[in-house]
Amino acid sequence: MAELKTKVNDASVNKFIKSIKDEQVRDDCFQILDIMQKATKAEPKMWGTSIIGFGSYHYKYASGREGDWMLTGFSPRKQNITLYIMPGFQEYDSLMKNLGKHSTGKSCLYIKKLEDVDTKVLKELVAKSVKKMKQTNK
Repeated sequence: MAELKTKVNDASVNKFIKSIKDEQVRDDCFQILDIMQKATKAEPKMWGTSIIGFGSYHYKYASGREGDWMLTGFSPRKQNITLYIMPGFQEYDSLMKNLGKHSTGKSCLYIKKLEDVDTKVLKELVAKSVKKMKQTNK
């Protein structure tokens, strides 16, 4: 079975964020870092070379594949900032309607810049998703 390439490591989160050339994205990442750290009460860690994750949980699929993954996290990508909302969005319809300009994938929330979204709603979304992941993975 193939091993997961994206793993937690000891690379510096601050150094990674400070290396982001776009000042707006860099500032947004520091704010998202703060939001996620408060929601998880966990120290940020680098997962692979470009994802900042908080906390972790163990998963096991019916296929037998298992591993560890972050409770929540984010990554500044070329097109947007990707936030990882691990339980997905199906339970958060009202929050998503009030969030602002964004798009989603299965567990990915894509935003161009933080000012496009209501940070109060984002904080609530992150906090509720982290709480759900902690409850689900006890």
